[in-house]
Amino acid sequence: MAKKSAVEKNKARRKQVERFADKRAELKDIANDRSLPPEERFQATLKLAKVPRNSSKTRVRNRCAISGRPRGYYRKFELSRIALRDLASVGQIPGMVKSSW
Repeated sequence: MAKKSAVEKNKARRKQVERFADKRAELKDIANDRSLPPEERFQATLKLAKVPRNSSKTRVRNRCAISGRPRGYYRKFELSRIALRDLASVGQIPGMVKSSW
């Protein structure tokens, strides 16, 4: 099990990303629009720098929904490889069969 503080911090980041998504997108569009004057684009860049860093989507870490493990993560199932194998062995994931040869 991952540290509870790391899992909670990541949850808070996800909330911030949702909250600031529209504002960040709007400021990025203004900053990247070449048809606008440079002063206006620069002001948008400064405003973007004042938005919290944790509101950036790249700061969010994919973690297992069961254990909080950050590595060996399958996006399709939102589980780590270990949790996925455990659930598949018990038959909890429809259509997944244990492979043996």
